Amino acid sequence: MIPFLDLHKINKPYEERFQQKLKVFLDKGWYILGDEVQLFEKNFALYCGAKHCIGVGNGLDALTLIFKAYIQLGKLQKGDEVIVPANTYIASILAVFQADLVPVLVEPKLETYNINPDLITDKITLKTKAILAVHLYGQLAEMNAISAIAKQNKLLVVEDAAQAHGAANTENFRAGNLSDAAGFSFYPGKNLGALGDAGAVTTNDDELAKTIFSLRNYGSETKYQNDFIGVNSRLDELQAAFLNVKLPYLDSDNDKRMVIANRYLSTIINPKIILPEFNGGSHHVFHLFVIRTEKREALQNYLKDNGIETLIHYPIPPHQQKALVAWNNLSFPMTEKIHREVLSIPISPVMTMEEVDFVVKILNEY
Repeated sequence: MIPFLDLHKINKPYEERFQQKLKVFLDKGWYILGDEVQLFEKNFALYCGAKHCIGVGNGLDALTLIFKAYIQLGKLQKGDEVIVPANTYIASILAVFQADLVPVLVEPKLETYNINPDLITDKITLKTKAILAVHLYGQLAEMNAISAIAKQNKLLVVEDAAQAHGAANTENFRAGNLSDAAGFSFYPGKNLGALGDAGAVTTNDDELAKTIFSLRNYGSETKYQNDFIGVNSRLDELQAAFLNVKLPYLDSDNDKRMVIANRYLSTIINPKIILPEFNGGSHHVFHLFVIRTEKREALQNYLKDNGIETLIHYPIPPHQQKALVAWNNLSFPMTEKIHREVLSIPISPVMTMEEVDFVVKILNEY
């Protein structure tokens, strides 16, 4: 069986350095917000080209804390509207809800799966104060167009960069430095993955960074002095240590993903399968390689029978989830089509080209 993602194989080359980091961690006895967190915050800010990085517990918290910090700073108010792509993973929408803001869904482009900037303006009202741009599957949203709309309407722009570590635009600005603030996840399966939950915020805004540093730690900047009603969402010291080991290899891992993606794109020629759009640039780091087909279940079962594991990202659109029952009667035809047809095939920096070619062969024979 070709696994969809072999995390053991991905992390195997780092095991010795992980053990060294663990020994230092145990010997030092500093378990929360220590040197490793500070080092990772410095390293990841530099990597993204941003002024600040704030390590937090996970990607959902990263986005939620951005919005809560803007409320503390008076740039948002509870009840304000945030434009969000309709086909995102539900965490993007949950972050808006958890900050007591109102998500407003906008359809994506079928070609890129990212929010369609041409549809944003029609959804802007007097209550709209921000746009949450999601870089879905590892491909940058159309940030120039989104930023122009935001500037014209005096809106904040926040990136959900949970799947886009290292993606860069044509000016070589990376995800995490294309907006007012960005949220990252380092869930183990991400392009830069920890060995547990972990997340971060990047921003160039000094005041926002200071507020999030406080909010993540009970709203406290000085011990036992609480300036805000905060939360406990601190990047774990040990996870930061592991991320410090893996960060220098992120670009080379992304390059390997690109090689595999290009092989898929140039050799999968089955007319029943719709391939993702890609022009060869660095705007896509292929966290996922997502194909579409009208008979997804049949294709998924065929691949399983031939020893290829696949996943669906994501089977149910957010507006049809039981958790969001008030939205269940809404219609987003493009989003529903995407969620009905997408299928993610294996792609990772540890796949062999023999495995890639086998996936291609099986798909072309379908």
